[in-house]
Amino acid sequence: MIGGIDLEHLDVAKIYLFGEVQFLDLLLLAMVLDIVTGLAVAYKKENLWSRKALFGYIRKLMVLVAIILANIIDQVLHLNGVVSYGTVFFYIGVEGLSVAENLSIMGVLIPKAFAEKLKYIKSQGENLEDVYKDEFTTRGTNDNAEKDDR
Repeated sequence: MIGGIDLEHLDVAKIYLFGEVQFLDLLLLAMVLDIVTGLAVAYKKENLWSRKALFGYIRKLMVLVAIILANIIDQVLHLNGVVSYGTVFFYIGVEGLSVAENLSIMGVLIPKAFAEKLKYIKSQGENLEDVYKDEFTTRGTNDNAEKDDR
């Protein structure tokens, strides 16, 4: 108890909000790097105060909401972190690709695997969010035409 506040309830809230997700700090670091590199790109393009940036920050908060939901599912179904770890790893990958995209826009050399993926995305005229949304919404379908196009 500190200053009349019972901190025992905070531990319970922490367990149910984030559990023991060990890679959450890595995701937060990736998010910060994405914000910093995104600001550098916006500065380079002289578009520092854009509405797109505000929606990006809100989207990052919603990622944390998704992780909280995944953790609650893990806690309720006793899945030992399977859903929350998968969710965190997915978002670490998305943030990593976003950082790599920002670095390539700034003219920084990036690894060949990242460069090839980013080149493909740019040739399709899409951004990372659209590519991942399409990937996850069409993956469950059994349409042979879609499989042949990949």
